[in-house]
Amino acid sequence: MTSPAVTAIHSRDNAFVKDLRRLAQDSTAYRKQGRVWLEGDHLCRAALERGQRPSVAVFCESNWPLDQAEWAQAAPKIVVLPDALFADVSGLESPARMGFVLDLPAPRALDAGAATVVLDRVQDAGNVGSILRSASAFGFRQVVAVKGSAALWSAKVLRAGMGAHFALNLLEGVDHAALQALRVPLLVTSSHGGEWLHRAALPWPCAWVMGHEGQGVSPVLEAQAALRIRIAQPGGEESLNVAAAAAICLHASGAAR
Repeated sequence: MTSPAVTAIHSRDNAFVKDLRRLAQDSTAYRKQGRVWLEGDHLCRAALERGQRPSVAVFCESNWPLDQAEWAQAAPKIVVLPDALFADVSGLESPARMGFVLDLPAPRALDAGAATVVLDRVQDAGNVGSILRSASAFGFRQVVAVKGSAALWSAKVLRAGMGAHFALNLLEGVDHAALQALRVPLLVTSSHGGEWLHRAALPWPCAWVMGHEGQGVSPVLEAQAALRIRIAQPGGEESLNVAAAAAICLHASGAAR
């Protein structure tokens, strides 16, 4: 097997380094560049296990001698950065020691019959990544992000998703009207009305709608819902974090299949 080219870069003003810094620190830079930054060995392994092939693998200078045995064939191009420069690029408080640059997967068309999660303006990147992870774990294969939701391929969402991105059909920037093409029933969560989740007969496949952290599901989607569902909270809290609510609801659907 041919060994990949290894390039050492020492300047923070190098064009590749500047682009990498934007990918790591600007949540929407991937849209302009058409590629994403996966930082850390866990996320990189998850991408490889799901058939992804990075265009570039990037390593800290101090770790590269140890990393070669495992990662030397991971990408056609290897870039080695001084530790301080890698830390300058990283968007993490405690930077990882390696990462991949991956071409942004081409978006697919909406699958009208797929088990789906709709993100209705969910804005926190950690919540979005956690919901993607739950969707993949519980058998949902499509996530549709309505305009106003956090950028699905941002570095923070990727880290929180822990590799779930590569098991899902992801669509973002979708408007409410486009969701009318779904041929599966819409289920919306509510803190004040609807059927109790533990008593409801949940359809499969379906599309769970998870709403804005403060405002909840928009009235236009609530009006289209086949079911309104609420989660029993015997401890008396007023509401649940949207990622926690999603995990409970998606598990209930997956377990009832």
